[in-house]
Amino acid sequence: MIEIEGLSKRFQVDSGEIVALADANLSIGEGEFLCLLGPSGCGKSTLLRIVAGLTPATSGEVRIDGRAVIAPGPDRSVVFQDYALFPWMTVAENVEFGLEARGVDMARRRQVSRDLLQVVGLGAFAEKYPHHLSGGMKQRVSIARALAVEPVLLLMDEPFGALDAQTRYVMQQELLRIWRAYRKTVLFVTHSIDEALYLADRVLVMSARPGRIKAELRVCGDRPRDMASAEISRLRREALELLSDEIRRAMEIESETAAISE
Repeated sequence: MIEIEGLSKRFQVDSGEIVALADANLSIGEGEFLCLLGPSGCGKSTLLRIVAGLTPATSGEVRIDGRAVIAPGPDRSVVFQDYALFPWMTVAENVEFGLEARGVDMARRRQVSRDLLQVVGLGAFAEKYPHHLSGGMKQRVSIARALAVEPVLLLMDEPFGALDAQTRYVMQQELLRIWRAYRKTVLFVTHSIDEALYLADRVLVMSARPGRIKAELRVCGDRPRDMASAEISRLRREALELLSDEIRRAMEIESETAAISE
């Protein structure tokens, strides 16, 4: 169980102080797939980075199974939008990187990477280098690397945002297949309403900065979901209604910030 209570984050910038998050509260159950949805600049990625231990909170607390998060840890893995693969390492070596850092012996590392690359459909590419791969393939390697260390929580920060629409859809299907196989708890950040409704058990809609949890949408039904169904259409309309004012407010905030910095 992941519990987030009273989470706030302030940043000091040249023009003063920016409040990115304000009193954010949420919980994530074991094995749950939860999406954070909101306008640009609402603190989605900041919240995820605090949970990852990469960014300290100004106030509030994150707990995983009752233990406070104060730094990165082996119970959490992060998948970013930009893949973050090491270009001088083979695909297998990239997957094995976290295990090697923990002192896992070579035979075990190789077995784990072989197994995971088969799961993500890249078994034939183990000895290739990242520049040989498409964007979708690189992201599958990133997911395999994140799973290799057997985390409790998989944190995904717009992992498919840089992909074209067709590849993105395929990767969403792949992610659900992998999630069903491993049943990891997932916290997934996205700007896409349809992506959130396709993937998540619950969608948390965030307000414009300072980011707060504005509403929760529960998405029922078996996966893969029929995105043309009456229930998904209803949830899409509800999400659009919840977000419309926040998107306008986020644009106003950006304009004001730009004017101050000029």
